[in-house]
Amino acid sequence: METNGRSAHQIKPEGFKPPKATHRTQHVLPGFHASLGITLTYLSLIVLLPLVALVLRPWEAGLDGFIRTVTDERVLKALQLSFTTAFWAAVVNLFAGLIVAWVLTRYEFPGKKIIDAIVDLPFALPTAVAGVSLSSLYAPNGWVGSLFDPMGIKIAYTPIGIFIALVFIGLPFVVRSVQPVLAEFDAEVEEAALTLGATPMQTAIRVILPSLAPALITGFSLAFARAVGEYGSVIFIAGNMPYISEISPLLIVIKLEEFDYAGAASVAIAMLALSFTILLVTNFVQVLLSRRGRA
Repeated sequence: METNGRSAHQIKPEGFKPPKATHRTQHVLPGFHASLGITLTYLSLIVLLPLVALVLRPWEAGLDGFIRTVTDERVLKALQLSFTTAFWAAVVNLFAGLIVAWVLTRYEFPGKKIIDAIVDLPFALPTAVAGVSLSSLYAPNGWVGSLFDPMGIKIAYTPIGIFIALVFIGLPFVVRSVQPVLAEFDAEVEEAALTLGATPMQTAIRVILPSLAPALITGFSLAFARAVGEYGSVIFIAGNMPYISEISPLLIVIKLEEFDYAGAASVAIAMLALSFTILLVTNFVQVLLSRRGRA
């Protein structure tokens, strides 16, 4: 029996919602309790226990020692450098990654697969190799650095070099987050907007970008998180000058080499708190954009 072009079993009452699965629901693959136990055990050993140990370690020096460490000028400068360069590198990758993903998804051209593979190069390249390559390229006697050196612009061994390294390692996160969403985006929606009189710019801003916003925020968060904790590719091009080009992960390593374990943990907690706060804000924005897109 057909009703308005649909079979009877396809008709659902208004407001109907399928029941949610619970631990008593029968599944094709059994073993809820065993799989839940493995999940909790794995997360406890790999994630929770290290975090608990990190939180407890700084208090060996007392509250005064913790405050003295995180308010030290050298620590504050390192934190400021790490988070500001990571943020702006993620912002640059947000726009550059969108363009790269758009080109790889929407156009066909010779060498497309090669370029698509090059995007993943920062994933496969060891961070130390990336750092040495970038420092050789942007040093005053390097191919790129020698072009700027006569103008008095120094790239390597300055915060500019750190920024370039963080852009290099963060780009794939944005591209790979946006690319699948663009590939699944219905071209008929764009055609409908153009048919209704929207300009290409209006279609991009009011039709395409709202659908891509959650994926863009995800790529931004991943790129930012990776950049904040990046060490191997940065130390070779940073110069590592205290108060100028010294990043927070390097400062943690220095304190560990000095056997100041409480101080290293204090800096790590400061980085953890700042990272959680920023990622919490970005995730909140992502949820808002997702709800707006569904609406």
